[in-house]
Amino acid sequence: MRKNAFSMLDENGNEVVYDVLFTFESDETHKNYIVYTDNKLDETTGNVEVYASIYDPNDPKSKLEAIETEKEWKVIETILETLQEEVKNKKNNENSEQ
Repeated sequence: MRKNAFSMLDENGNEVVYDVLFTFESDETHKNYIVYTDNKLDETTGNVEVYASIYDPNDPKSKLEAIETEKEWKVIETILETLQEEVKNKKNNENSEQ
C-alpha cells in the first residue's frame, strides 16, 4: 500500500484505496479530523472528490466517524478553501516568474 494511504470497503464490499490529504486537530471542536480522497472526479463539477471524518490518532485501529454537525463541516470547509487558495496563489506566482 502507498504511504499515507488506507483502504476501506465501499457499500458494495469492494476495497477502495484512499490517499490521506491531511489530518488536523481543531481548537474549536477539540476533535481530530482526517481529510482524504479516492481521486475520483465529481461528475457535476469535475473536481476531485474529497472526504473528511473524525478519527483517533492515538488508536491505530480507530474507526472513522461521520461528521454530523454544521460547525464541524464549516471548520473543514474553511481549511480546504484556504489550502485551495494557497495552491492557486503558488501556481500564479510560479507562472508569473516564467
